[in-house]
Amino acid sequence: MNEGQRSQVIPMQALPTWRRCVLKVGSNLLAADGGGLTSIYAAALADFIRASRDAGRQVVLVSSGAVAAGRAQLRAHTPSGGDIAARQALAALGQAPMIALWQSLSSRPVAQVLLTHDDLRNRRRYLNARATLRELLTLDVLPVVNENDTVAVDELKLGDNDNLAAIVAALVDADLLLIASDIDALYTADPRRDPLATPLQRIEALTPEVMAMAGGSGSTVGTGGMRTKLEAAAKAGAAGVPTAIFSGRRSETVDALAQGQLRGTFFVAGKTRMQARKYWLRHAPAAPGRIQVDAGAARALAGGRASLLPGGVLDVTGEFHRGDLVEIVDEAARVVARGLSQYGAVEVKRMAGRHSRDIEPLLGYSYGAEIVHRDDLATLVDIETTGDIDA
Repeated sequence: MNEGQRSQVIPMQALPTWRRCVLKVGSNLLAADGGGLTSIYAAALADFIRASRDAGRQVVLVSSGAVAAGRAQLRAHTPSGGDIAARQALAALGQAPMIALWQSLSSRPVAQVLLTHDDLRNRRRYLNARATLRELLTLDVLPVVNENDTVAVDELKLGDNDNLAAIVAALVDADLLLIASDIDALYTADPRRDPLATPLQRIEALTPEVMAMAGGSGSTVGTGGMRTKLEAAAKAGAAGVPTAIFSGRRSETVDALAQGQLRGTFFVAGKTRMQARKYWLRHAPAAPGRIQVDAGAARALAGGRASLLPGGVLDVTGEFHRGDLVEIVDEAARVVARGLSQYGAVEVKRMAGRHSRDIEPLLGYSYGAEIVHRDDLATLVDIETTGDIDA
């Protein structure tokens, strides 16, 4: 049974409603013939991104293909694929044509964002990357994220953007992770080797038995396989983001996505995105510093719909840095919320009681109007709320 016949036996299912998604596209779809980049499959995916934007949705694209593009550029002079330094050089060479491919298929500006896993493990760099991606989406720019292969030796050894896509999905508070593959679903066995393999439409939990169904990479172009996609689904699910795997080689399958229909495998997230994030914010170790707020700010924060702005701050105690998890207390020193601070303790103390518009004149720079953004904040008490508090 060939790929086309197999995909016809997978029934359509409705995708959950989503406002923002991360779409991961692998090298096997962008360098489909094993050579240079081609739009043969990318064009339909670009159409999906365009249709999503027209429907008021946002898409962050995580794209592989730089190494394959670099190898095609050099052709006969291509260095050995097993040498890390050589692959880093190929990635550097191939970044420009990879971005150019997506720009040629997009009616709006495309921005390249290069990340390593370390960027997303470090809380300060995490906030910087988060703020950049948010601003790009606000500006109606298509972010194209890729692993920074030229410097990320450990990540390049792993060589998969599937897991990076899962991390980015949590980073941008996505509602859905979409993984475009050269295989149309998760099967009970590798369908390229086992003619009796059957597709799985819905996975409620990634058990060891499910993980055992995954095979390796299907070509010399890509560096991941179904196992890395399952690992990504597990990471995304832990952050409350469901995952869908589908064939990026079938235009009708890609077209159906814009109509909210999936022909592929859907991985249910164990918790909602908000539940997972709020749980972490409530229970992760906090920095020793605290931010004290007035009664109005305490009421606003308790509802979970307000950001902490400088005007509501009374005082700062202890030490913390930008990106640290801090406790926010009311005038009676009761902890009302916890969140990731956009500014360090010294900066917050200087801004206390001021208007957000005073931040840049006061500090000489600004990381945003909020000291703690509502998406990075979890409340611990129930107080009647108003809205954002500022002077």
